[in-house]
Amino acid sequence: MQIGKGRRAVSGICDVRPDRIEVRGRSLTSDLMGRIGFTDYFFLLLTGKEASEEQRFFLDLLLVAIAEHGLVPTVQAARMTLAADPGSLQGAVAAGILGAGPVILGTSELCGRLLIEADAKVASGGEPDAVALALVRAIRDAGGKAPGFGHPIHKPVDPRAARILALAEERGVAGRHVAMARVIERAVREVWGKPLVMNVSMPIAAVLLDLDFPAAMIKAIPLLARTASLLAHLAEEQKNPIGFEMAGAAEGAVAYQPDGAGHA
Repeated sequence: MQIGKGRRAVSGICDVRPDRIEVRGRSLTSDLMGRIGFTDYFFLLLTGKEASEEQRFFLDLLLVAIAEHGLVPTVQAARMTLAADPGSLQGAVAAGILGAGPVILGTSELCGRLLIEADAKVASGGEPDAVALALVRAIRDAGGKAPGFGHPIHKPVDPRAARILALAEERGVAGRHVAMARVIERAVREVWGKPLVMNVSMPIAAVLLDLDFPAAMIKAIPLLARTASLLAHLAEEQKNPIGFEMAGAAEGAVAYQPDGAGHA
């Protein structure tokens, strides 16, 4: 049974023939291989266009910035999965990626949505500070957390965020989305009544949007970057296994309490 409207099925990404592989209208072997690096290739695959110098520079920068952050839970999940099944490298990578949501990997996608909404309201005649305050108050009133603000370790500054913004200003690519990120930072401070550190997720979203990256691409950056990091941890896990030690430490840290015991 057909679900939804019938339509001609097409894909513009790749065509494979016996003697030729074409990617986004370009020959893989004679045009792309040996000419472009993986960052450029990733951009081409996602957008169908070749990256400008600044798009390439900042895509590289952001991938490096977000790839690695220690033994976070997603890394632990991947390493423990490989410890349990040493032959399943792909399964261990998948275990880590499945846990790569906004709590662990950052809220860059949510930051992008907030910046786009704020930008649209300003374009419709709203004053930036008033727009930011209204949006941030709505988040707080709904019991939410301001995406892109706060960090359990990096205080009072997230050094990654500071470096991204500094380079964006230095290279002249900081535009209206970076400016709005600064306005939202002030609004968060006012609404929450205290300064909350701008973490790396907000600059990632702001710089990508200022460089005309598709909004749908924002979440792809941390996912691709953390895949590289997971592979590094899994390579180390194969040589220096710590997965079972982490599992044992987790079990030892949690006390057994029968259902209902100790509850009021």
